[in-house]
Amino acid sequence: HVQLVESGGGSVQAGGSLKLSCAFSGYTYSSDCMAWFRQAPGKEREGVAMSKTGGAHFWYADSVKGRVTISQDTDKNALYLEMNSLKPEDTAMYYCAAAPFTLCPGQRTWWRPGVWRDWGQGTQVTVS
Repeated sequence: HVQLVESGGGSVQAGGSLKLSCAFSGYTYSSDCMAWFRQAPGKEREGVAMSKTGGAHFWYADSVKGRVTISQDTDKNALYLEMNSLKPEDTAMYYCAAAPFTLCPGQRTWWRPGVWRDWGQGTQVTVS
C-alpha cells in the first residue's frame, strides 16, 4: 500500500486561494488513479476531484467545478489541488486517496469513499 501525506492547508479569507499537495511514498500502484476528498464536521466525506490516466480524464464535484484544478507530477510523486474563489462552505479536512490502476473507479463511482484503498491523514482548510 502507498503512503500519502497531505500538506498546504491553512486559513484563508473568502475569495482567496490555496494549493494543496499530496506526496506519496513506499509502494505505489500508479499516479494515474488518485483523488481528493473532503469532510466537514457532521457531514459525510465527499469527493472533490479525481485524476485518471495521467491527466487524460478529470472529474469534479458540482460544488467546486470551475474553482478547483487537480493536477499531478509523477516525477515528484505528488498530487495537487489548486483552489480559487474559496467560500466558507469549502471549510473541511481535505484528504487525498489512491487506488490500483487496474481497480481504478470510473465516472459513476469515483465519488464513493469506499472504492479507494489508501488515504492520507488530511490537511485542514478553513475559509472565513
